[in-house]
Amino acid sequence: MNDNFLRACRGEKTDYTPVWLMRQAGRYLPEYQEIRAKYDFMTLCKTPELAAEVTLQPVRRLNVDAAILFSDILIPLEPMGIKIEFPEKGGPVLTSPEDMNQFKEINPEKDLPFVMETIKILLKELDIPLIGFSGAPFTLLTYIVEQGSSKNFLKTKKFMYGESKQFHKLMELLSDTVIGFLSAQIKAGAQAVQLFDTWAGILTPRDFKEYVLPHVKKIIGPLKGNVPVIYFVLNGGTFLEYIKESGADVIGIDWRIDIGMAIDRLKDGVAVQGNLDPCELFLPEEKLFERITDIIKKGMRSSIRGHIFNLGHGILPETPVEKARFLVDSVHEISARLRK
Repeated sequence: MNDNFLRACRGEKTDYTPVWLMRQAGRYLPEYQEIRAKYDFMTLCKTPELAAEVTLQPVRRLNVDAAILFSDILIPLEPMGIKIEFPEKGGPVLTSPEDMNQFKEINPEKDLPFVMETIKILLKELDIPLIGFSGAPFTLLTYIVEQGSSKNFLKTKKFMYGESKQFHKLMELLSDTVIGFLSAQIKAGAQAVQLFDTWAGILTPRDFKEYVLPHVKKIIGPLKGNVPVIYFVLNGGTFLEYIKESGADVIGIDWRIDIGMAIDRLKDGVAVQGNLDPCELFLPEEKLFERITDIIKKGMRSSIRGHIFNLGHGILPETPVEKARFLVDSVHEISARLRK
């Protein structure tokens, strides 16, 4: 197995800088679009053979160093009693019980067997590590409270400030759900897990530390030592030091902060993942090559344990497949040369 990704997560020597792309399985690939034309999104997620095939598509195309399970961060909410719809246009729409006490505790193996079955299928096919994942509790909570996505997250913040006890109660329930879900994925064979906190970056550093960090630490604590844990907070550059306190092995960094500056602030003890702006994949190849080189050089600083190249967020649907392959090949070429 090509284990450069896992070695980078653990701070061990690698042959080159490993690379994978957030949302690498998805809409920018023609073969994904062909399957998606036949099935709705939730059917893809819940049919192990289809989810496995979609996971494998970018692996065949791009020569990435890790695969990430094809699924959705909202998947564990449905067995809690929350209705989720994915309309053809716009974001997800959620319908929840009005009384929070009606939310159910889930048994991941029993309630989400399709996820574990997908992992088992993939382990027979892959010669690179498989990453499992979940949404982080705060991000999941925002979708529940807002009944979807939001521009200013006013409902979420009013709930957080005005009903603090209920807020933390729901965060506790979601944290337990995430621990169980990620533990089940690890038991099924996932070799690393990523916690996506897509919306925690809407908070002030003080609010992140008070309302989010304790719950994230509760999740990561029991998982550490089993497999590498990656924690990614979109737009979290203003409170990287608090993110480091989560205990994650790898800190994901978006494109809004220079990766060198992020490394200087994180210092030792963690690996970093990131952080090319997804829109930079539309640069001319010569200019893109320069941007990739800059990130790799900064990622090789000795003050951190390791660097995994990635985008600062998910790859955009409009991205040409050739540019994604150019990115991966360039990362391998540049980083191998710099290590000589």
